[in-house]
Amino acid sequence: MKRLTGKTKEATLIEMSNTLDSQIEGNNGSINSISDRGTQLPGHREIDKLGQNRDSVYFRDGVRRIDFVLSYVDDKDGDKKAERRREFEANLEKAGLELETEDKSESDDRKTYYLKIHAPWEVLATYADVLKIKVPFKASDIPKAREVPLEWLTHPFRLPDNIMRPEPDYFTAPFDKSKVDFFLIDDKDTFFPPSTRNRIVYYILTRCPYYKEDRKEKDKTGINRLLNNGTYTSAYPLHDCKYWKKAQDMQCESERYHLYRYWARFLCFYKEQPLNLIKKYYGEKIGIYFAWLGFYTEMLFFAAVMGVICFVYGVLSYEDNITSKEICDPQIGGGIVMCPLCDKKCSYWKLNSTCLSSWQSHLFDNEGTVFFAIFMGIWVTLFLEFWKRRQARLEYEWDLVDFEEEQQQLQIRPEYELKCTGRRLNRITQEMEPYLPFPSKCARFCLSGATVLFWTCLIVACIMGVIAYRLAVYAAFASVMKDSPTSKIQLVGSLITPQLATSVTASCINFVIILILNFLYEHVAIWITDMEIPKTHLEYENKLTMKMFMFQFVNYYSSCFYVAFFKGKFVGYPGNYTYMFGKWSKLRNEECAPGGCLIELTTQLLIVMAGKQMVGNVQEALLPLLRNWWGSRKGRSHPESAYSRWEQDHDLQNFSQFGLFYEYLEMVIQFGFITLFVASFPLAPLLALFNNILEVRVDAWKFTTQFRRPVAAKARNIGAWEEILNVVAILSVVTNAFIMAFTSDMIPRLVYLYAYHPGSEATMRGYITNSLSFYNISQIPESNLPEAGENPSWFNSSTITTCSYRDYRYPPGHEKQYTHNMQFWHILAAKLAFIIIMEHVVFVVKFFVAWLIPDVPTEVKARIKRERFLVQEYLHNYEVEKLKMQLSQSFCLSTETASLLPSSPSKHQVLSECI
Repeated sequence: MKRLTGKTKEATLIEMSNTLDSQIEGNNGSINSISDRGTQLPGHREIDKLGQNRDSVYFRDGVRRIDFVLSYVDDKDGDKKAERRREFEANLEKAGLELETEDKSESDDRKTYYLKIHAPWEVLATYADVLKIKVPFKASDIPKAREVPLEWLTHPFRLPDNIMRPEPDYFTAPFDKSKVDFFLIDDKDTFFPPSTRNRIVYYILTRCPYYKEDRKEKDKTGINRLLNNGTYTSAYPLHDCKYWKKAQDMQCESERYHLYRYWARFLCFYKEQPLNLIKKYYGEKIGIYFAWLGFYTEMLFFAAVMGVICFVYGVLSYEDNITSKEICDPQIGGGIVMCPLCDKKCSYWKLNSTCLSSWQSHLFDNEGTVFFAIFMGIWVTLFLEFWKRRQARLEYEWDLVDFEEEQQQLQIRPEYELKCTGRRLNRITQEMEPYLPFPSKCARFCLSGATVLFWTCLIVACIMGVIAYRLAVYAAFASVMKDSPTSKIQLVGSLITPQLATSVTASCINFVIILILNFLYEHVAIWITDMEIPKTHLEYENKLTMKMFMFQFVNYYSSCFYVAFFKGKFVGYPGNYTYMFGKWSKLRNEECAPGGCLIELTTQLLIVMAGKQMVGNVQEALLPLLRNWWGSRKGRSHPESAYSRWEQDHDLQNFSQFGLFYEYLEMVIQFGFITLFVASFPLAPLLALFNNILEVRVDAWKFTTQFRRPVAAKARNIGAWEEILNVVAILSVVTNAFIMAFTSDMIPRLVYLYAYHPGSEATMRGYITNSLSFYNISQIPESNLPEAGENPSWFNSSTITTCSYRDYRYPPGHEKQYTHNMQFWHILAAKLAFIIIMEHVVFVVKFFVAWLIPDVPTEVKARIKRERFLVQEYLHNYEVEKLKMQLSQSFCLSTETASLLPSSPSKHQVLSECI
């Protein structure tokens, strides 16, 4: 077999045309010229053009299947484009493809031509050999798995067997054109499924030139370039029927109808997904995505249950929260005067004004949160390990075990071949192949890295701007609400505080900035990746994936990182406050509420995560619904005989090469939210679960009703996303440990409970007073004092001489006044010890679980070995039988030849001597 890597694809197509010219010419004009596509093949039944049902996936003869459709219109630049089309279509015919044109007069808009393409058996067999497509050679003899006990409980969630297993189970081997009788070929027309047929045709289309034979212009190659310059307006394979009813032609599979009925409707949300049917219809790459999304959603159920239990524990322990009771107590919290939270505009305030926020903090910042953070560290490991096992099983069932090594590197991107004019010898194949010189590769890499760094810095600058907004606007909110929360804001009453108002508005602004930067960077990332000229499709996808995720990571998570690890950590104390850009900026760093910054992190996470999911669902569901309503009116108002199958699909949205990429990116960003910061919001997995249940059906609905049928593509795993998930999983252990130690108020409370509480009984009484330090008001600099008239009416400077602030420092009058006391260092040591212990415990469990659970199930390993053994055995037996047959035929032929020769004693004597 000839490999395509060693020679240009134009040469391969020319070789194919030479082998097929004799067959094409021998059909006595059956494959006609471009100007006469409508002529029927000899021996095929004639169909009345007016009475033909145009909602069909076949040529006019009703026999040859339409494997691909190209559309185009006449325009001002018609002569150049028409010349390109003539050359391109002529080369397609030389490559063995059969073409048929639908005139614009027969189209709905009276402007569009449709070129239908059919790949005959010879072309399919040749390229199946080239691409090493696996096909069945023997029915599987491995018994099916036994029914497990209580399996009847899962029957409500099951789909019919013909939907879950649309094809019998076979042993497969790479197709070999020279061994056609080795494979189970009942009908050559249906041996290759439509997904394989359109994949082969697209492979030819992307490598077919459109220049004349006497002019070798390397850049004039492939359907993608013709689509970009407007020569053709679209290129797509056909759906097999309408999604709302079966095809009338009994030869048509109606798989799209079955997918819509059993998979794409939202009422099927509790049913399993027909993954084998998805793979058969859309290809393995899309099938792997839905398998991963379904498995991720299943695993989210367990995380959501534990998150709800943790939240319920916080609700049930509401009345036992002594800390909040002390804050809300008029005698305790109402008697503690707090120092101003900003300069000039902020006044003194009483601790009990934060009563509501302290109760809210307890819902998420309690003893159950520590357990939940440890649980999520183990959950993420189980999710990744069990997914590897599920993925290994799918690799075997979908014949993808050896795909990476044999096929992925073979499929060089056409853009790489066109832009890389240099050639060098491949040491493995000993053939000349295109390559990118090292200086050019380095220059492109440096430019790419500089661009990514620039956009990352731009995001950081935007986040710094949002932080500056928080610092500046807090004073404004505090000034409005200085007397009482209800004085000027009657609608929300006591539910809003300056801290909450600042946090919510800043989070909303940050979310809008995220959306804007996402829109801009998507185009930049694609441009950078194109500039790098990756060699293979796999390399292209991996590079684009890494660039987009790096950007999205900084864009979505930076604000959460600020609230979790920076806010309230570098504040200073009265008389020596820390400012964001120095004292000249007058932007004093934010302080956390007495209950800690965890509730603000919860607010930030909730707004960004829920906002992203809402915007995504509106984009994916609501807008296509409007388009679907209009398309359905148009489609159902046409009689089937007039509204052709290729026009119906032409009116659908094109599924771009990045369509699946964005679906993965959306889910991986969500995965980061529910793992990196889940300690601050245990209900995050529950929100993700509800979103994903909807996401599966919305994506299924889009694929079956809104998009043209994508070209089938193979993939054995989720690619670079798997490595990204592993990195996020490891990072999540570290972030949650730091959140529990430095953002939550859990460690200071435990230190007080076991080391600093007064009396012999371990109790939290007195914790609030213990966690606050005092400062002499007379020592506060003038620049930090409230302006005249800003202080509340209850403040009397003659009776109130000190104010409190959140820190562990010696009081005024002490020899070490305003420096950190021993309790501060004890708490810091406890925090560091907690981080080390939690990380080591979770990591030990993670690595132990990863070691304990094999990536490939034992059963799958046995099946793979069994199949490889059978392939070798059957091929050996096949070659032996074929050799015996050849020797037998050769012997019979020599015997017949000898019988026709005149007898000669000398010859018989010589023959006997030789024997």
